[in-house]
Amino acid sequence: MDIFVRITLYVVLMLIFIGDNLLYLCASLIRLYILVCTHLARGIVRAVTSARYASGRVKTYILQAFRVKLSPERATRTHKRVKFRYFLLGVLTAMIIIFIQRSYDLVQSLPNPRLIGRVNFSVSTQIYDRNGNLLYDVYRDQNRTPVSIDTLPEYVIQATLAIEDKDFYRHNGISLVGGVLRALKDTYATGELQGGSTITQQLVKASLLSPERTLERKAREAILALWTEKIYTKKQILEMYLNQVSYGGTAYGIEEAARLYFNTPARDLDINQAAFLAGLTRAPSLYSPYVNPLLAMQRRNEVLRSMSEVGYISQETLASQEQIPLTVEPPKTFLRAPHFVFYVKSLLEQKYGLRQVEEGGLRVITTLDITLQEEVEKILRDELNKISNLNVHNGAVLVTAPSTGEILAMVGSKNYYEEPYGAYNVTTARRQPGSSIKPVMYSLALESGKFTAASILQDTPVVFQIPGSKPYRPLNYDNRYHGLVPIRYALGNSYNVPAVRVLNELGVGRFIDHARKMGITTWDTPERYGLSLALGGGEVKLTDMAVAMGTLANYGERVDLNSIISVEDYRGKILEKFSQPKGELVLSPETSFIISDILSDNKARESAFGARSSLVIPDEEVAVKTGTTNEKRDNWTNGYTRKYFVGVWVGNNDNTPMNPVLTSGITGAAPIWHRVMQLTLQVNPHILSAQQSFSFDVPDKIVTRPCHYRSLEYFIAGTETDKDCKGAILSVTPYPSPFYQQQLF
Repeated sequence: MDIFVRITLYVVLMLIFIGDNLLYLCASLIRLYILVCTHLARGIVRAVTSARYASGRVKTYILQAFRVKLSPERATRTHKRVKFRYFLLGVLTAMIIIFIQRSYDLVQSLPNPRLIGRVNFSVSTQIYDRNGNLLYDVYRDQNRTPVSIDTLPEYVIQATLAIEDKDFYRHNGISLVGGVLRALKDTYATGELQGGSTITQQLVKASLLSPERTLERKAREAILALWTEKIYTKKQILEMYLNQVSYGGTAYGIEEAARLYFNTPARDLDINQAAFLAGLTRAPSLYSPYVNPLLAMQRRNEVLRSMSEVGYISQETLASQEQIPLTVEPPKTFLRAPHFVFYVKSLLEQKYGLRQVEEGGLRVITTLDITLQEEVEKILRDELNKISNLNVHNGAVLVTAPSTGEILAMVGSKNYYEEPYGAYNVTTARRQPGSSIKPVMYSLALESGKFTAASILQDTPVVFQIPGSKPYRPLNYDNRYHGLVPIRYALGNSYNVPAVRVLNELGVGRFIDHARKMGITTWDTPERYGLSLALGGGEVKLTDMAVAMGTLANYGERVDLNSIISVEDYRGKILEKFSQPKGELVLSPETSFIISDILSDNKARESAFGARSSLVIPDEEVAVKTGTTNEKRDNWTNGYTRKYFVGVWVGNNDNTPMNPVLTSGITGAAPIWHRVMQLTLQVNPHILSAQQSFSFDVPDKIVTRPCHYRSLEYFIAGTETDKDCKGAILSVTPYPSPFYQQQLF
């Protein structure tokens, strides 16, 4: 630092010691300049009035003007000093001009203290579940939640004042003895600024200045502290300090410090805890209870003694509080429902930007029910442990409310913290759905008017010749054929060959368009897909399947998923609030009802799954469909009532196959789905909709006809015929099932 800057800052500090009026600073500089000039002028006069350079009337006038009396002897010697004094006058004048300029630049470069009150600090975003339970604090480097000083216990404020600034209510921003003099002394001795800062100075340093310890920064701090005291009240300064000061690590402000060390809001701190936090701010790393627990307790006791000396607490209280051990919460990262939290965070970043999310102090109420979520997490872990011998090591579960799109539970893996794939959210990942996609394909078949639930399909050997590709021969899961089957039983038992025959007639492109309308977003390159799409040959997301199956639950109305109920800033201003979504009707209510009825018909799937499978929820009408991919790399069960959807996937993130013998649609995901659906129906979490019924009501445009396999079959009005219900000629099949031998022969 050059000599002029040092002189400037020392003079500024001395003037601050005398007073805080900037006019006084200017006046002092002018007065200093006048005194120097007068002193030099008198010397010059003595020179020019010597015998050699002055005589007669000129000499008389000058002597009278400046009241200078010179002997002839002195006058003869004075002229030798004239040149030196002219030079000295020029140097001092230049120094004064530079000093004034540097002082002006210093003041001009100061930030405006009004910025402190405009929240230029970062505030963490808080994400809550639908019932107000905190899930996560989102922040970059500083985790901060501002609170009003009126909500804090009195001893929180008293402890801070006792240890940090006893004269807070008596000074104007700087403590003259404890601040300026000590700063000058330490600077002279060590070259670094040490201690002595008032609360106002600490606030200024934390909010407006860089942290380096230099004379220039200390001068800025002192000037800004005086300025700050002119703008804000003592109460406002203390509140801003308590919300901005660091308490160690990423905890900034008294609220987050209370949560970090004691897992309690600041309003509930006791006197012992308040004393510890007040003493922590001077050196958070040194007094950390995790690093130096003994030193931390000694520091707390030091604060308690300071409170006693000032008169905030009695000697009896001091004695009793010093005996209480210092107990803090173990260090931890607070994160519940991690996959869902980061799913929401990503959506917030897309809408509000990363900086606003990490520093803007948003208060986000989500659709998640944390009670349901954590029970689902337990169910997933328990059931996966049971089938770990089948080489099934991961799973995912999604629970939604189809009528509103609310996500009630989202579990993206068995264990979020398990390396290397635990943090990967499988509910949003692309996986092949297997036969769980068939309800979407069959809904197109019914919607086209070419097929009904009673339409007879051929489950017989077939080879499809596709130009440019190898011949395609679909096979059933059990490697058998089942003859002529109605769509109800083809879908219920998840037969593959009839599904491919239907898709061949409808067209792959048409199916892709239909699936997109129902919510499938991943089939973005149609040329990649062929007839295997009917069997799950195209990757989908579990979140997309929730929308598609939810469309069936909503009688054809597509409602996209929603994870946010409201967003506010930390002052309470509403930025976003949930409103009942206006769904898009992409499917007729009649088609939706018939597909849902087939999927909830236990008789229709009995041949493949048995009468008492995990797909049955006693006393409830639940539509459900399983799916297993080739080589058993993915296993799904998706099911819904009118009110809730539950989707489950199990498999391995590295795509290794599960056990080829034991794993099936009924032994992998289905038991998890069964328990989660039962739990959801029992908990029956409140949703933002008037929809309360679990069962499916028959739409007005549905008619019934008796059929040979069922007493009454449902038809969309105008599509009913007697042809299908009276049976048809069976195709030749090498392995007709006993069920159809009884029903059709």
